[in-house]
Amino acid sequence: MCIDMMLPLITYLSLVFAFTFYAYFSRVKNGCLQDYFIGNRSMGGFLLAMTITTTYISASSFIGGPGAAYKYGLGWVLLSLLQLPAIWLSLGVIGKKVAILARRYHAITLNDILLARFESPLLVWLASISLLIAFIGAMTVQFVGGARLLETVSGISYDINLLIFGISIVLYTTFGGFRGSVLNDAFQGIVMLLGTGILLIAVIYASGGISAAVTTLHNIDPALVSPTGADNVLSPKFVTSFWILVCFGVIGLPHTAIRCISCRDSKSIHVGTILGTILIGVLMLGMHLAGALGRAILPGLTVPDLVVPTLMVKLLPPFVAGIFLAAPLAAIMSTINAQLLQSSATIMKDLYLSLHPQQTNNECRLRYLSSLVTFALGLLLLLTSWHPPEMIIWLNLLAFGGMESVFMWPLVFGLYWKRANSTGAWSSMVVGGTSYTLMVGMDLQPGGFHPVVLALTISLLAFLIANPFGRIAVSNRITNKF
Repeated sequence: MCIDMMLPLITYLSLVFAFTFYAYFSRVKNGCLQDYFIGNRSMGGFLLAMTITTTYISASSFIGGPGAAYKYGLGWVLLSLLQLPAIWLSLGVIGKKVAILARRYHAITLNDILLARFESPLLVWLASISLLIAFIGAMTVQFVGGARLLETVSGISYDINLLIFGISIVLYTTFGGFRGSVLNDAFQGIVMLLGTGILLIAVIYASGGISAAVTTLHNIDPALVSPTGADNVLSPKFVTSFWILVCFGVIGLPHTAIRCISCRDSKSIHVGTILGTILIGVLMLGMHLAGALGRAILPGLTVPDLVVPTLMVKLLPPFVAGIFLAAPLAAIMSTINAQLLQSSATIMKDLYLSLHPQQTNNECRLRYLSSLVTFALGLLLLLTSWHPPEMIIWLNLLAFGGMESVFMWPLVFGLYWKRANSTGAWSSMVVGGTSYTLMVGMDLQPGGFHPVVLALTISLLAFLIANPFGRIAVSNRITNKF
């Protein structure tokens, strides 16, 4: 174990818990369910930008993405920037509408809005179960990724690292609630920016400058500096599928929509949109460019995903490497805490209170149960991560593509189409989720596109075909007044 490398990590985790304790004592003073899950709708533009960006970015942006750029070249760097409009789409398309309806219906979760909009408990239960299944898969991937990352630098076994990493996240999410999550997201966003800048500068310096690095890449393989990438992997169909999966599809991700519920006002959304877009652009460009140029320094890696950890160890002093190591950990932790809180809110608000509505005003009991559910979910994730399956990467893709296939059209049509009803919504959810799961399970790519493209198309058709057979909800008038 390298003490100099671990010291910044220990400091980082200490600061995370300091923010958590601050948030916990603030929450105790307010003492309500709304404060635990959405921070009393008090989030400003800067915090909104930081939390939605860090929630969107996970370990793949710091490990898998740069690894792909190492293998396929500068074309993949260009491809990664297709994610640039993701925050603009999330906040611009659904942000303000979600915030309006959340205040109108006193909503704490996305399913609260769906229930009030479509007036269908069946739809809410279907959405809740789908969300919980998808989040458990997605969070398991992040738990495994964090433990593996610590294992590479600490020399400690995977099981011990999983306990350290997992318990840290479970505790600070359980006690900090939404406020702790947002404060830590802001801190973690700063850590990501710092780590990205350190690594990119080190790579450019070690390679003799960008011009020299590009020349070296061209000498290794001219395709590494072409728009289509090595092996011509970046075909129009691949690029289209990638954009839909990681950019356009984020409109349908519940854990990004929940950030809109918790913002303070419309100005916060406008500021968050601008800052978030800038932040995601810097992080995506910096990390993927470091991965691509890193091949000029380390041309012989057989496992591309090792490019960032190897560059970190090779180019940076141990203490500075420890600072950078906190960046991918921050990305993982910020993603997990958002999904963990959303899962807990779904169980408490959408399922428990629907079965026990008489408990709605029992704030003391709800606060206790909310923390208990969050803690129990965290322990469940530790168990699912203990012996990770070999196909865990496909579990991650299945989770996110599945959520997009299930939630995209009910959310968009629910916000923008007054005649949308519950029949169209649940038909879209069932058909979209089922078709995506079957195509991924059978490894089908119709027409050469990723399964999410066809699944979203089929779920759209299902909504439009089934909608005329349903009843329009009474609450179908959506105002534009914030």
